[in-house]
Amino acid sequence: VADLATYYGYNTFLVQYFLDTFSVAETMELLEANETQRPVTLRTNSLKCRRRELAAALINRGVNLDPIGKWSKVGLLVYDSRVPIGATPEYMAGQYMLQSASSFLPCMALAPQDGERVLDMAAAPGGKTTYVAALMRNTGMIFANEFQKKRLSSLVANLQRMGCTNATVCNYDGRQLPKVLGHVDRVLLDAPCSGTGVIAKDSSVKVSKSEADVAKCSHLQKELLVAAVDCCDAGSKTGGYVVYSTCSIMVEENEAVLDYILKKRDVKLVSTGLDFGRPGFVSYRGRNFHPSIDKARRFYPHVHNMDGFFVAKLKKMSNRTSGPAGAGGSGND
Repeated sequence: VADLATYYGYNTFLVQYFLDTFSVAETMELLEANETQRPVTLRTNSLKCRRRELAAALINRGVNLDPIGKWSKVGLLVYDSRVPIGATPEYMAGQYMLQSASSFLPCMALAPQDGERVLDMAAAPGGKTTYVAALMRNTGMIFANEFQKKRLSSLVANLQRMGCTNATVCNYDGRQLPKVLGHVDRVLLDAPCSGTGVIAKDSSVKVSKSEADVAKCSHLQKELLVAAVDCCDAGSKTGGYVVYSTCSIMVEENEAVLDYILKKRDVKLVSTGLDFGRPGFVSYRGRNFHPSIDKARRFYPHVHNMDGFFVAKLKKMSNRTSGPAGAGGSGND
C-alpha cells in the first residue's frame, strides 16, 4: 500500500480504500487511468442546432471529432483541435457545452418531460441544467439552485448562452428548499462530493481526502437527498422521480446514502434507463445494503473511459415524511 501510495502520489487512506473495493489488478488499472486525462467531450445544444451540422462546422475549423458513442445522440468526442474549443463562434453562440461524458448520465436518467416543474439542486456551472432544458425543449420550468454565491455567475452565463428560457436561478442551501419551493415533478441532485471519481481532473484529491472528509460529505448528502425527496411530488401525473448522482466512487457517498433514504422516506429504486455501467454494491466489507440498490449504476475511468461516477433513480411512492409504512422516525437527524 505504501509503495503504491508513494509511486502514484496518494495518501494511504485512498489506496487502501481502492484495494478494499477492487482487486489488486483492478486497483492498478484505476490508479493508471487516474494518471491520464479523460477525452474532451461536448454536448450539442439541441435547442439551437443538430449534431451533424455542428460537427461539420467544427470540422471546418480544424477540429478532429467523432460521435461519443451509441448511448448519446448529442455527444461529440474531440481528439484534437487547431482552435480553442471553448472560444469558437459556435461555442459563443451556445451551440454546444463543453461537458464531461459522465455528466450526461444523470440528465438522461432524469428523463424530464415537456411542461414539468424540475429542480436542479446543485446547478452550477449549468451543464446538467442546460441539458435538462434542452430535453424539455424549453417548456415547463426549471429551478436551478446553487448554494455557492461565487458559482452563480457561471450558471447564469451558461443558461443565457445556451438560450435556456425556462430556468429560474436561485441561491439557497439545498436543505431549505422544501420550505421555499413546495413540490416539483422531478429533482436532480448532483451532490457535492469528495471528488474521488475525478482525480484525473483534480489531482489534489489524491492527498487531501481523509475518512473524516468522506464522512462529512456523506452526512451532507443524506440531508440533501432527504430535502430532494421532500421537494418531489409523489402525486405528480408525469413524474415523482429523484435522480441522485456523485462524482465519487466511495460507497459511503453512494450506496450508503441510498440505503439511508430508503429507511427515511417512502421511495424505491427504479432503473436508471442507462444500458451500461456496473450495478451498485448490495454488500460492502461486511455491510449489507437494500437489495434494490443494484439498480444504481457505477462508472469508472478504467472501465468506461469517463469520470468515476454514480447514478441512481428513485421513485417517490407517497408524500409521507417517514420511511416505508410504519417505519416511523422523522428525517431531522
